[in-house]
Amino acid sequence: MEETQDKSKKNIFKELLPYAIIILVVVLIRTFIITPIQVDGSSMYPTLEDGEILILKKYDKSYDRFDVVVFNYNGSRLIKRVVGLPGETIEYKNNKLYVNGKKVSENFNRSSDTMDFKLEDIECKKIPKGKYFVMGDNRNNSTDSRIIGLVDEKDIKGSTNLSIFPFDKIGTIN
Repeated sequence: MEETQDKSKKNIFKELLPYAIIILVVVLIRTFIITPIQVDGSSMYPTLEDGEILILKKYDKSYDRFDVVVFNYNGSRLIKRVVGLPGETIEYKNNKLYVNGKKVSENFNRSSDTMDFKLEDIECKKIPKGKYFVMGDNRNNSTDSRIIGLVDEKDIKGSTNLSIFPFDKIGTIN
């Protein structure tokens, strides 16, 4: 009788082991590699819309100008576009971006004009190491570095360039 119970336990273990492995792999992937994230609000409109679901790449820790990143701010996750990198000066004049005094084209669709702005407006002449200047694409309706200041690299959870929902927006984002 005991031998039958041992065989029964071993069979149950063998049957459940693949499911346990699958669950473990999914948890590890979601914790360290990628995870879905939902857009909340209109600050990235028209590039991203409220309710849109994106894939956040947690493993990507090198950020370039115009990458879309997700970061923590006061207990919330915000999604914005990197505009300024460490060591740079940023300025907007006549709705044009200037990085280190040179005009830089923004090749994505912004929904509105950007008012004139200099880093000095947030009491900073140059972006320090480990910090980023971020802005929403909907410049007139965005809580971004013009308001919250520079974003610390340690607060950035990753970057995103893939939309998975709604289905008509599946694909890469600008």
